[in-house]
Amino acid sequence: MQSLSGQSQTSVYLYVRLAAEHVALVGTAVREIMRWRTPTPVPGAPPTIPGLINQRGQILPVIDARLLLGLPAASPDRTTRLIWVHHEQIDAALLVDAVVDLITIEAGQIEPPPINLVGAAQRAIQAIYRYRDDLSIAILDPAALFVLVQEVL
Repeated sequence: MQSLSGQSQTSVYLYVRLAAEHVALVGTAVREIMRWRTPTPVPGAPPTIPGLINQRGQILPVIDARLLLGLPAASPDRTTRLIWVHHEQIDAALLVDAVVDLITIEAGQIEPPPINLVGAAQRAIQAIYRYRDDLSIAILDPAALFVLVQEVL
């Protein structure tokens, strides 16, 4: 998205919380934010995929973002949300602890991820944004998230 001044690129991101971690997804990958509801279990599916939901006639696998990124599991509560994420031909519902805000980020405000990341976080985090100077938000790559899901199947 071009700003009115025509000088910098800006993008909208959905800022969410996973445990104590703050992450964001590019707004163009987000189709819908849904309240938590218990998915229909799929026999033999890994814990990362607790089941399926039907949203507006679309069957979506539910992906537990905590488990996918190596964070401890948690029971859903009233702030738990499902984020309908779309990337290329793939749709899924990403389970997150809370939706915090929609934020607009200029391209110049995005920093490369730290070099000391390991595991799934190293592959899924594409950049870091310093929010209000005191909080780092990890920007997740939807393509990398779907690759990680395929690897756990």
